[in-house]
Amino acid sequence: MPTRLILYAVLVQIFLTIAMYIKLNAAKRKAVLHGEVDEARRALYDDAWPDSARKINNNIRNQFEVPVLFYVLVLALTGLNAVTYTSVAIAWLFALSRIAHAYVHTGSNYVPLRRRIFMFGCGMIVLLALATASALIVQ
Repeated sequence: MPTRLILYAVLVQIFLTIAMYIKLNAAKRKAVLHGEVDEARRALYDDAWPDSARKINNNIRNQFEVPVLFYVLVLALTGLNAVTYTSVAIAWLFALSRIAHAYVHTGSNYVPLRRRIFMFGCGMIVLLALATASALIVQ
């Protein structure tokens, strides 16, 4: 049963990324409708878009940085048949931290809070990496 529970955490992270793409589409559509886009630069330059769209775009980029390690570690734990309730809890804490991070990043973008949330998530990645290393050593 723990394997299924950890994969749900992965799905939450994936759906968060999809939600950010949907949010970006809405922000860009709104910016175009309000004439807030430098049409000559929009195809190649992020600065053509207003901050509201750039914050979301930056968050999407961030969804392909540390979360990639999350995906690999969860797949490794699953492949090693080493998923435990502890690793499930850690995975869920990571996924929830990513939701909180996205909320702050695309909202107030208050960097001190965003950094604390980000570092918490990185701590969860370290714990998952240790769990994976432990599983490899034991087997």
